[in-house]
Amino acid sequence: MSHQIETHADQAAAIFARKDAWHRLGTTVRGMAFTAQDAMTLGHLGGWRVRKAPVTTTEVTDDGVHVIEVPGKQATIRTNPFTGTPEALGVVGEGYVPIQNEEHAEFLNLLADEGGAVFDTAGSLRGGRQVFVTMRLPRTMKVGGVDDVDVNIAALNSHDGSAAFRVAVTPIRVVCANTQRAALRNNHGIISIRHTTNAKAMVAQAREALGLTFEYVEDFEAQAEQLINTTMTEAGFLDLARAVFGTAPAGASTRAANTAKKREQTLLGLWADAATQADVRGTAWAGYQAVVEYVDHHAPVRSTDRPAEARAERLLTTSGPNQAKDAAWAFATATL
Repeated sequence: MSHQIETHADQAAAIFARKDAWHRLGTTVRGMAFTAQDAMTLGHLGGWRVRKAPVTTTEVTDDGVHVIEVPGKQATIRTNPFTGTPEALGVVGEGYVPIQNEEHAEFLNLLADEGGAVFDTAGSLRGGRQVFVTMRLPRTMKVGGVDDVDVNIAALNSHDGSAAFRVAVTPIRVVCANTQRAALRNNHGIISIRHTTNAKAMVAQAREALGLTFEYVEDFEAQAEQLINTTMTEAGFLDLARAVFGTAPAGASTRAANTAKKREQTLLGLWADAATQADVRGTAWAGYQAVVEYVDHHAPVRSTDRPAEARAERLLTTSGPNQAKDAAWAFATATL
């Protein structure tokens, strides 16, 4: 599987200000301001006019061709940003209300006046069915005085009915560009907004709810400080890794056993020898980071020609990577 950034000839529907685990999906843009308008124009995300139309099907019988309307279903359609032609994106219910890419970016624009937040990435995946826009907040963290962590807010939208409009707090560990994901005890750092008749109002109200963002950052920083001050042995790290990924069961096939063994060897290498752990080695924070680095940069993918991009696409569009990171965080912080 190659990456699924939308492309047309040599153009890509994406814009990036820097590189990290998910920015491997497209081209980095340097030397220019990255604004909501840039996301719409340079990222080819503007003017889609996502709308709904009735769903019909046809039946060919001896009496001829019959067009049949499918009750309760609507197709989402957009104007292709490269060709200008209409195309279908998905099938949704009658109550579904599209959230336009312009509204998506403007929602994040509301965060910019919190003080210095800047657009960081934007792009279209899977032929326009999913869109992401992220901003980097001015707030940074230095865990234990040695480990730098930036803070991003990622807004993810689907135009095919596959997911709600989601806003997630995503710290980025600078030394290895890991995208952190910690489901904290009292704050998961995610807001989901359904595509309903009230969706636009909910997007407007979500800015107030994003006060949780800053609460999340404070909680994350506090727990990260505790982790970096907690010693973890190699045996303890193996317990963590096995709690997250499991072990090959008795009687497993040779292939499954070898896969589990290779994964464990890679994880132990990240824990014991990786330069990215040099300043934090031997701590519970390093144990968590070794798992996150594995998920972001080493976990197997089906793509053999562009594995880093396949991991980045998986990170943005599937739940598996976040579930692994949540499990690692929960195990590492269980005794704090």
